[in-house]
Amino acid sequence: MVIGLIAGYVTITGVDLFTNAVLNGQPIAPLQRLVLLLDPSYVDATALTADQRTTILVRLILYAVAFTLLIRMLADSLGVVYWETWIAQAINQHLRVKMIENAEHLSLRYQSHARTGDAIYRVFQDSRMISNIIATIILDPLEQGAGMLGAFVIIWFFSPVLGTIFTLAFIPIFLAVMWWTPRIQRLSWLSRQSNSDVTSRIQEVAASIRVLKANQAEDLAVARFDRDSRAALDYAYYLRLEIMLLLITMSTIAGATLIGADYLMANWTVLEDPTFLGGVFAFILTFTIWNFGAFQAARENNGELIGKYGFMFTTWVRAIDMAMGLNRAYYLLDLKPDVVEAEGAVPMPTPVAEVRYEGVSFAYDAGVPVLADVNLTARAGRTTAIVGATGAGKSTLMSLLLRLYDPDAGSIRVNGVPLDRFTIDSIRTNIAIALQQNVLFAATVADNIGYAATGVTREQVQHAAEVVCADGFIAEMANGYDTELGERGGKLSTGQRQRLSIARAVVRDTPILILDEPTASLDAETEQQVLANLADWGRERVLFVITHRLSTIRNADQIAFLNDGRITEVGTHDELMARANGDYRRFVAQETQGTAV
Repeated sequence: MVIGLIAGYVTITGVDLFTNAVLNGQPIAPLQRLVLLLDPSYVDATALTADQRTTILVRLILYAVAFTLLIRMLADSLGVVYWETWIAQAINQHLRVKMIENAEHLSLRYQSHARTGDAIYRVFQDSRMISNIIATIILDPLEQGAGMLGAFVIIWFFSPVLGTIFTLAFIPIFLAVMWWTPRIQRLSWLSRQSNSDVTSRIQEVAASIRVLKANQAEDLAVARFDRDSRAALDYAYYLRLEIMLLLITMSTIAGATLIGADYLMANWTVLEDPTFLGGVFAFILTFTIWNFGAFQAARENNGELIGKYGFMFTTWVRAIDMAMGLNRAYYLLDLKPDVVEAEGAVPMPTPVAEVRYEGVSFAYDAGVPVLADVNLTARAGRTTAIVGATGAGKSTLMSLLLRLYDPDAGSIRVNGVPLDRFTIDSIRTNIAIALQQNVLFAATVADNIGYAATGVTREQVQHAAEVVCADGFIAEMANGYDTELGERGGKLSTGQRQRLSIARAVVRDTPILILDEPTASLDAETEQQVLANLADWGRERVLFVITHRLSTIRNADQIAFLNDGRITEVGTHDELMARANGDYRRFVAQETQGTAV
């Protein structure tokens, strides 16, 4: 619209200049060309008669008007396109990015209970409501509301009786909408939640397809998906049923109102009664008495007003559904991370000489402790093995070091400084971890090893592969380090995936390295070589190893044994085995013989 106005102004200005030039007979070369363009039969612009000048002027004005209209139509069309494809999508894109960013910063307390598919549905589907709601709840109601007000005023000009009837008709429609609102809210929420469950089920099936096939559980997975899908269909059906019943109720009230209004207007038309304010506002109403023309005009206006009623309340119903989606979208934005950076936090110092746990306690759920009064010191150049039964809290102990959680009591110190004094980014930059879950991506071998390692070179990637004894099988691949891996590294064996996962941690070259069951899938010979290489590589680093394998444990410089969330023993393998009734000795006996000592 703005572009059209500017173009119109420029065109009108040009017409004015041209008119002066033509009527005054000024010999201007550009003017000569313009006259020839408008009509080639006029060779000399300075020799035009008055009629010819008028003809040229009329043509130019017509061209100017057409040009202005074309520019305005293009501007309006581009405006719509710009809004729908850029502004609205940009808002939606920004919201989605913020949702993902906030979800990534949430602690594992939330992640451990949340379903991945639910987050996917919130980000992909629920977030779309932000762009829809702007047009549905703000722009359209403003436009329709202005039209409704105008139609309402005209009805009162025709007759206060009509105005009263349509005012009273608003009340039962409003009450019906208010009665149905909580029902529609509830069903809208359940519908979106059930669709989220369907998305979660799809994600779970896709992620566990091998397990399903190996255990012949395909039918079970299909049955569960069918159950969730039917629930989503049912809630969607009941939601639309409630909306339909509301619309039927509104239509019934509206129809009765229009019929009553028609009856009254027909009587007034037969009697030729005067309209209420037709004489006073004849320039608006144009009818001073009720006749057939007034009847038709009033009837059209009544229908328009009832239509506006319907539109406004239908918009309200749509807004309810959108609000439920937007509420679910903002849920991810409203969640606050448990782990927050302290004001004035400083970067974590390097090199790291010592990591110390002092009276650390932690629980995922109140009243169910996972760690209790843990005390442990790990120094650079030494490998510390964290040993204990399943569920003893080994992985949690290392998660606290990464500040994936904060301890409920006690503190963790690096070089004597509490961990929460450091920036979170610097902590995770200086601590690398090879997880028990060997997550790989559909990318090249080099990309998988160098994943998230900023500025890593090919030489560093190759060196990391050599440390974990992965260079041999990589060299046998068709394209070596440039070989594309399948989804989640499906082309590799479990042991190969494990070594690439360790190499990813090694290539980051951090002062602290955590290995969670690093050799669980390796043969004995490869395990010993990898551990020897890691010990040599980590001479100036703090190295933690979480493991059950005795061959790995024996090579550790110190062993910390966890039992029910407490470190009960710390020492070398020989020192702990020398304790007749020690927890570690009992653990070793159970691992090797299956009986207690």
